[in-house]
Amino acid sequence: MSVEPALAFAGGAIRTMDPHSRAANVVVVQGGRIAAVGPASLLDAWPDASRVDLGGHTLAPGFIDAHNHLSVAALAPSWGDASAIGSPDELVAVVRAHAAATPTAPWVRLHGWDEGATGYTPTAAELDAAGIERPVVVAHYSLHQCVVSTAALAELGIGRATPDPPGGEIGRAGDGQPSGLLLERAWSEAHARSMAAYADRDRWAEHVTARAYELVRDGITAVHDAACAPEAESLYAAMVAAGTLPLSVLALPHPSAILSNEQGARLDGPPTGDGDERLRVGPAKLFADGGIAIALDTTIGGHPVHHGLLMDDLEACAVTASSRGFRIAVHAIGNTGVDATLDAFAAVDARGSADHRFRLEHAGVTGADQWRRLAALGAVAVVQPGFVEHVGIQSQGVRFDHHHWLAFAGLADAGVTLAGSSDDPCAPAAPLWCAAKGAGRTTSTGIRFEPEQAVPFDHWLEAYTAGAAYAGGQEHERGRLAVGLRADLVVLDLARDPAEVVETWIAGVPVYRRDDG
Repeated sequence: MSVEPALAFAGGAIRTMDPHSRAANVVVVQGGRIAAVGPASLLDAWPDASRVDLGGHTLAPGFIDAHNHLSVAALAPSWGDASAIGSPDELVAVVRAHAAATPTAPWVRLHGWDEGATGYTPTAAELDAAGIERPVVVAHYSLHQCVVSTAALAELGIGRATPDPPGGEIGRAGDGQPSGLLLERAWSEAHARSMAAYADRDRWAEHVTARAYELVRDGITAVHDAACAPEAESLYAAMVAAGTLPLSVLALPHPSAILSNEQGARLDGPPTGDGDERLRVGPAKLFADGGIAIALDTTIGGHPVHHGLLMDDLEACAVTASSRGFRIAVHAIGNTGVDATLDAFAAVDARGSADHRFRLEHAGVTGADQWRRLAALGAVAVVQPGFVEHVGIQSQGVRFDHHHWLAFAGLADAGVTLAGSSDDPCAPAAPLWCAAKGAGRTTSTGIRFEPEQAVPFDHWLEAYTAGAAYAGGQEHERGRLAVGLRADLVVLDLARDPAEVVETWIAGVPVYRRDDG
């Protein structure tokens, strides 16, 4: 049997992210795996290896985006763009144009509505003015609310007498009629139906491939798809079988109806850890609170602040999923949501098991007691340093008395492992951009956003590699430059400001090179 030729990377700084071999000058790759890591003399031991000159740049493990919605983000180009809509006339024009472009789709879906940027929130009546008989949905950029047309309300069975679902809210006009606004779980079914309208497997696979290569250019070689519906898991499996999935995926199982904690028949399927390095099952994805209606119970200047929605089925669903062989990942942004998550983790922990590897997704508003509880449970905080930009702008410098927004330093200092992520498409994905935000804690508008919660840039490189791998239970296959691990690599130009990705390698094969011409 022939032996694949080896590659020896040298000529630059090497960040192994491995506490057992931090000092290294050479990394040897063979057969898609790391074959050796060590001093310059290692080159003499591999005389036939082809040399890869780093040109003074930095070699690191490929980035892992530990909270990315690849299967959803990939379809965004299929939907109408609502990000710049600021008036009813603009809304009607975009709805009509997209309906004409997708004549066979049962639902007409627009995406990216952002009232914070445009000052505009659509209504059902304004959508109806487009004259489209099919249901129309305008999804918020956060994926936690939407506005639908009257036809969509009818399709969903929502009327004046329809009660708010647990963990959701139906917006209403002064006369009690639904306004078209569906908040949190109230829009779950609208999401599922409008996704299905665009998720033709062949086209969906093309979109996933295209989006994956965009991520690869940012140095991302693996993602944790943080709310992976059964049909998305099936799509990924088909792409792996066909050899067309460009990067590795850890799929966090979640129902098609977004924001639901009822996993249903999926709990009878493959549990956490099933699969291989290309596609593996991750923890079950659950929700403690909303993304718009985040659950807060705190004070500002001594004045109480109570806000948001809690998902009261979290603990029961967490215990059930754990009993069926799944680890748990819980979305929690507000401090009350974090408390509910900690209680759910404790309930699962009380039932035994050696390594739950609990994941707290977002950890938006937290305090010192919560940091200590997370550390005691061995939990990982899957955080988004890029959130410094939009949360910092939205907060306008207002601070809580005893809690902190995006408390990266507080969590890390308490001993909680940080895993770097983006929440793409809800925020920019590029790890280097996100890391700079997490290290600088400064928005594009100049707001210094709780700067004491900054974490150094180098720490973010670890969070996007070893930290993210640990969060996914993948520390034995990726995230470090160590012998036997997968040769997913990134070459970084850290001398530039901002830092840039020079090359991305997946399984020892170059898949992106910066154009220096």
